[in-house]
Amino acid sequence: MKTDSAVELRGWRLDRASETPLFRQLYLHVRSSIVSGGMSAGARLPSTRDFARATGVSRASAVAAYEQLLAEGYIEGRVGAGTFVAHDLPRGIEPRAIKRPPPARPSLPAKRFPVLDEAALAGDQRPFGTGRSLMDARSVDAWRRLTLRALRGFDPVHRGYSDPRGLPALRTAIAEYVQATRAVRCEPDQIVVTAGTMHAIDIVIRALLSPGDGVWVEDPGYATTHAALIASGLVPCPIPVDAQGIVVASGIRSAPKARAVFITPSHQFPLGVTLSMARRLELLAWARESGAWIVEDDYHSDFRYAGRPLASLQGLDDAERVIYVGTLNKALFPGLRIGYAIVPQPALGSFIGARFLTDRQPPSITQLTLTAFIAEGHLAAHIRRIRQSYRDQRDALVGGLRRHLGETVSVDPPDQGLHLTAFLRHARSDVEIAVTAREHGVIARPLSRFYHQAPPRKGLLLGFAGYPRQMIVPAVAKLARAIGRH
Repeated sequence: MKTDSAVELRGWRLDRASETPLFRQLYLHVRSSIVSGGMSAGARLPSTRDFARATGVSRASAVAAYEQLLAEGYIEGRVGAGTFVAHDLPRGIEPRAIKRPPPARPSLPAKRFPVLDEAALAGDQRPFGTGRSLMDARSVDAWRRLTLRALRGFDPVHRGYSDPRGLPALRTAIAEYVQATRAVRCEPDQIVVTAGTMHAIDIVIRALLSPGDGVWVEDPGYATTHAALIASGLVPCPIPVDAQGIVVASGIRSAPKARAVFITPSHQFPLGVTLSMARRLELLAWARESGAWIVEDDYHSDFRYAGRPLASLQGLDDAERVIYVGTLNKALFPGLRIGYAIVPQPALGSFIGARFLTDRQPPSITQLTLTAFIAEGHLAAHIRRIRQSYRDQRDALVGGLRRHLGETVSVDPPDQGLHLTAFLRHARSDVEIAVTAREHGVIARPLSRFYHQAPPRKGLLLGFAGYPRQMIVPAVAKLARAIGRH
């Protein structure tokens, strides 16, 4: 090739057996020659016809390679003159190992975030992990159809920014849903759509609390919330939980000036107990008198297997101290990434501002699909159907545990939720059992890991939602073998 600086071809061959297209191989080779300095700025390249002849490919492949190089700015075309390496490429663009001199003085360390057991198990499909769901064919078909409708219509709302709280139609649909199912008292303008429970909790922390503030947390309690509080510089105050839920009197004694309490009153995580009415009224009175916030995490409210869902704590609040946090990720599927917070008017402005600064707004296509899914009755129908499936899966798990491990574990069917706790009678370590269970292909989260200061009970947290009966039965047998080793 007669050019000012030819592309080096000696020792280089196209790999015609490779899955990488020929034009892509040509493009990569020329780009490498430019980046490495083998072709200097302004060097003339061969015509696509000459390049194709020299490399033994079709001219179309050569043209495609040049077009990609032109689009990315590596080369430039001059009318009547030919194609040249771009003049404005910076020097030294070839990647090289960087040797960093030791800093003259210690730099500030990056923030450390804990690697949680829940994060480590994300995506693990083995039973009995938590955070999985089922969608039957009717729900999947409805979701697919409504998504296509939203895409075909491509509403003008997609072409600009919208309300950081979420689309008005979705907030209205959520308000009507929680009013009917959870006895929540709210208006649509109090609802802020989030990416899920933890996003809502993060906004609460940013908008309403300051580093150094003391906050009550349940002991045992949700490890992810506890970690988020510590990472934000707050001071978690573990409050014990008994058969009636969080012991409010203990919290008042140990941390009367706490600025907030993070609580799961309808289905306490991980024990599954329900906060009694006496404790609810006691908690509301403390928040009213102290000016503290109550963050009500109602993560499993849709799945109650004995009677109607319990009324929310928020519905009893006359002092506007409760922030109600819900999620549709567990009701539908975790990949949805849609939750919501119902925020009292005194905190609403700050909450919306923090939501705007952290994530601007929820995705509009997903919001339109979900709005139609709720408004057309698909959500209510889905929950009715899938609740029966989850009840059957719960019963299969309880039956299997009693049959294989009746003398080893104590378990009662939970009235609500997507997991149960199997308390160990004689085991030395639930952590060691959890490790052995994974070796046997079963996920069992150790209960003791969820305690902070209270004396830990030994048990295993087992999710049953998302695992068909035919998967549960053999998995219980594997768990029994794992426990038998201890």
